Amino acid sequence: DKKNKKDKKHKKGKKHKKEKKNKHSRDRPKSKTKPANAKKSPSKKKGPTIKEMHALKKLEMAMKAHKWWEAEKLNEDMKWRTLEHNGVMFPPPYETHGVKLVYDGKDVDLTPEQEEIATLYAAVPLDGPQLGDPKTAKVFNKNFFADFKKALGRNHVIKKFEFCDFSKLRTHVMAEREAKKNLTKDQKEAKKAEDDAKRMVYSFAFVDGNIQKVGNVMVEPPGLFRGRGEHPKTGTLKKRVMPEQITINIGPDAPVPKCPVPGHNWGKIVHKHDVTWLATWKENVMDNTKYVWLAASSGFKGLSDMEKYEKARRLKKFIPKIRKDYEGNLVSRSIQKKQLATAMWVIDRLALRVGNEKDDDEADTVGCCSLRVEHITVDHENNTLTMDFLGKDSMRHHQTYELEKNYGEIGMKILKNFDAFCKKKKPDTDVFDQLDVGTLNDHLKTLMPGLSAKVFRTYNASSTLEEQLEDLDHDIPDQEKLLAYNSANRKVAILCNHQRTVSKAAEASLDKLSGLVELSKRQLEELKSMRKRRKKGKDVKLKAENLTTPEEKREQAHLFLRQPSVEQVEKRIDMWLKKIDTQELNLKNKDDNKTVALGTSKINYCDPRISVAWAKRNECPIEKIFPQALRDKFPWVSIIILYELIVSFCVKSFESNLTRTISFPRL
Repeated sequence: DKKNKKDKKHKKGKKHKKEKKNKHSRDRPKSKTKPANAKKSPSKKKGPTIKEMHALKKLEMAMKAHKWWEAEKLNEDMKWRTLEHNGVMFPPPYETHGVKLVYDGKDVDLTPEQEEIATLYAAVPLDGPQLGDPKTAKVFNKNFFADFKKALGRNHVIKKFEFCDFSKLRTHVMAEREAKKNLTKDQKEAKKAEDDAKRMVYSFAFVDGNIQKVGNVMVEPPGLFRGRGEHPKTGTLKKRVMPEQITINIGPDAPVPKCPVPGHNWGKIVHKHDVTWLATWKENVMDNTKYVWLAASSGFKGLSDMEKYEKARRLKKFIPKIRKDYEGNLVSRSIQKKQLATAMWVIDRLALRVGNEKDDDEADTVGCCSLRVEHITVDHENNTLTMDFLGKDSMRHHQTYELEKNYGEIGMKILKNFDAFCKKKKPDTDVFDQLDVGTLNDHLKTLMPGLSAKVFRTYNASSTLEEQLEDLDHDIPDQEKLLAYNSANRKVAILCNHQRTVSKAAEASLDKLSGLVELSKRQLEELKSMRKRRKKGKDVKLKAENLTTPEEKREQAHLFLRQPSVEQVEKRIDMWLKKIDTQELNLKNKDDNKTVALGTSKINYCDPRISVAWAKRNECPIEKIFPQALRDKFPWVSIIILYELIVSFCVKSFESNLTRTISFPRL
């Protein structure tokens, strides 16, 4: 009965609405009716937007299907059976623009080669690290002009750098940059599609029948060598690499790649099964050999990474024996043994690189074995050791170590040894004058097969990260979990001296974030005032209509379009409190890490299994700590972790004498 009454009431309501609608339509003026024979336009149903996958992306997806860690292992002297690729890509030839270089107040005509070199100099920012620092600028300008004069020839009108005026060329370079910035979205997408189509030809190789991504497909374009810090060759011209300088490595049965530069051919074709590079050449600045490798996500690199981290794991078992060995020799009567033991302590505990001898034309970068007396300060009053030198990539390593406080009796022996090694020596004399890298590595191999000084950095970085990562409450926001992870990773970066200079863009980003936090706090106070007014029944300021600029929209983001209720205002206050918390965490994270390069340790030193296991334990999304590039680089990590958990569980079950059968689904 109740159901029938409800149905009648529903029908009556529908009938009433229909009558009301008909009455309303009679009152409205009649619109122009379409002729009877007019065709009805077909109704367009909007379906889901289908985004077509680019061919480059399809190939990348196909590449990920290959599980190289499950493939058959080859002999040590054979890295591959078959190798096929399309060679390397060259930068486009230089196009002249006709803008003149001014010398001593007069325009000077230049050949295309000379114009290109002058334009490269004009592209270097005046306030950058090369020309902004007077000391570095002097070396940069000297090296640049020496190479520029070679291109100009003996009898050219340009004789002195001081009379050269690059302002016209700089204006041209800036105009080109602005033109690129001002391209429309469609133009940028069209340009990207064109570039992707060109790169796709060279972006993949076939290794043992499986598709693998190539890392650096483009040969380095010509430019001026920048270097880091006070590099003696900064400003030197990096010449254009030609096909005749390049050696291609392919399988003996693979077709030789076509040379993409008309009128030229490859320098040499080789079939080296014991190497993993695809192409090689020598650059002219440092006379270093350059290589084209497969990408970081490839099987070659992945297998190398796995072996590196497994070696660091094995070191954990040997470390007590190694430390006992060098700690016993810290007081040896033999100076060579004492220096060897002290150097091993520095590499193990302070995570210094081993260091090699440098030529006069190389940057004066220093490691453990190449430390000089001028780099060391021993303070007996506070029992501290200070090291101040240029490390890898000319990054300054300046740290004071409290040896007695942090390392006790062993620390005091180290302090005493450094004092003895530096006594009665000139500032430019080696601290470890009876030790070299070869002797050190030969000794390490006697303690553990395959051990070298490099393994200590991987071991120390991984163990430090594992010690610093604490388990968290699963309910806390993901941003707080990221902050905790970055805090632990920062300790690793400081240990390994992974620094970076704070760029103007980074400073501007921090200032912008700080401004957003201040704006949100001001808006929160306004919302609290609005709540008081609405409780008293008073009107509040409303959001303006037709806001156009992003700044205007941001300024009035907290306001309402209509007079809100008290509940609506309170809801927005809660929203703004959460927003401020997120912004402050983001600001703190960026500010803490502005001088530290967190990426280096994650990419090269910390065992990724530690990070992934921590993320899984603490329910932190893996994409928060590992960007896509790192997830592609370490596809094997999750599988290995699962496998190790299963093995560990089976071992424990066996040890506990469990007799029940344990079955697991196929991995």
